[in-house]
Amino acid sequence: MFLRRASRAAITTLSLVALTALGITSCDSGPDATPDPGSGPSVLVPGGPGEANRTLSAQEAAGRRVDDDTPNAADRAYARRMIEHHAQALEMTELVPDHAESGSVRRLAARIAAAQRPEIEVMKSWLKTNGAEDDAGGGSGARGHEHASMPGMATEAQLEKLRAARGKAFDQLFLSLMISHHEGAITMAVEVKAEGNNGRIGEMADDVVAEQTSEITRMQAMIS
Repeated sequence: MFLRRASRAAITTLSLVALTALGITSCDSGPDATPDPGSGPSVLVPGGPGEANRTLSAQEAAGRRVDDDTPNAADRAYARRMIEHHAQALEMTELVPDHAESGSVRRLAARIAAAQRPEIEVMKSWLKTNGAEDDAGGGSGARGHEHASMPGMATEAQLEKLRAARGKAFDQLFLSLMISHHEGAITMAVEVKAEGNNGRIGEMADDVVAEQTSEITRMQAMIS
């Protein structure tokens, strides 16, 4: 009898120990438990243009700041270059009142100027806020090199030809040069969307793509 009671007591004690252990395990794995950031699967992170993909551990991935939109070199270069790009578009539209024949060309030029002049001021303000003035990064030689390397920019010879044109010849040349100019701006916007990091610059690039794609379609329809 004593042995049977001892056995029952031992079994009861072991059962309580087992239940206690299970309870602790359940608490640790409940919905409020803090996961171990290093215990999850690895994460594949796409690389930038020309770069290989990277594999991060779960801990590294957990430590990344997904809300960090600190401007990088691509963001700053885009703002500086697009200011100059827009400035040439304004230079071309300023010729329209005295040179164009078509009322449609005049209205188009007015819309382009009305959109791009404020955008220049926004980008200058962004550069100032982010500690990178619009002319930072070099003297006139460096800016001249950037001018030549920007897609869609009219050459000085093309601008001289535009200044000399009148009437229908001006209208056709203006539309042709402005289509190329807009296509270049879209190329720059797509590049900064892939390479930049700042949300505001990304929004400005989206606006350029939307506005100038629409205007390209309109200008292509106007060329006879």
